[in-house]
Amino acid sequence: MKKIWIAGVSAVLVSGFVMAGPLKGHPNLKRAHNKIKEALGSLVAAQKANEYDLGGHAAKAEALLIEAEKEINQAAVVSNSHK
Repeated sequence: MKKIWIAGVSAVLVSGFVMAGPLKGHPNLKRAHNKIKEALGSLVAAQKANEYDLGGHAAKAEALLIEAEKEINQAAVVSNSHK
């Protein structure tokens, strides 16, 4: 279980660094992106605090947040391509 959330958090951090460029000039998308990162941090804290399996729900929520982050970045890329 720990390996799953460590891998997920690592993916988010890497995607955050790689995709930071497209968000420049998009304050609303950047704000949403930051809220997702905050939510992921809270989710990881919840997983750490609960030393038992959360029924797979925390892992699913994490995957959905990561997907949302990717979609926000793609929205910025599309917007940038129309400038």
